[in-house]
Amino acid sequence: MSRIAVIGGHGKVALHLGRILTDAGHHVSSVIRNPEHSADVSETGATPVVADVESLDVNALAELVDGHDAVVFSAGAGGGDIERTYAVDRDAAIRVTDAAGRAGAKRFVMVSYFGAGPDHGVPESESFFHYAEAKAAADAHVRESDLDWTVLGPSGLTLEPASGKIALGPEVGKGQVSRENVALVIAAALADESTIGKTIEFNDGDTPITEALAGA
Repeated sequence: MSRIAVIGGHGKVALHLGRILTDAGHHVSSVIRNPEHSADVSETGATPVVADVESLDVNALAELVDGHDAVVFSAGAGGGDIERTYAVDRDAAIRVTDAAGRAGAKRFVMVSYFGAGPDHGVPESESFFHYAEAKAAADAHVRESDLDWTVLGPSGLTLEPASGKIALGPEVGKGQVSRENVALVIAAALADESTIGKTIEFNDGDTPITEALAGA
């Protein structure tokens, strides 16, 4: 059994992930900002931990993830507010990365998006530009860390039930992927050391997840 901290524990992907990981016998600490979301998290089998990662410094975040074997960063500001986008998707993500290293939680999975990076190509005139910039900076910081990292880039998210099958990018181009499949990919990546040090972009597809990741 591993102890896994999930940052952004009330997101739709994270709620699936909490159930998947606890069903597999892991202890999951799901970090949430709003205490009113605790019941939803508890229903998945995960343990809700109320903390605002947007305001905590590295030392406080290190205390938060201390004792865990792995950290999954699945938080996001949700767009709309430029200042909060940078505060959560870039700055908090960078601090959590540093905190994981300080706490000895070496395994780290960053949930990004398909096409993320400094050459994301999003025009500055589009509202998505700030999210793209924030994620590019956060992903780069993870890759430069000493953590056993994996960066995951799911494509457009849907609410469809999981198929358990994906197609890897970027050569397949951006498509769609169910949130439940994303959660399954996170869990599978945590269990597969061959994904360490890799950026894996994916859509829904025809290859079983564990098989696809093994060949990534």
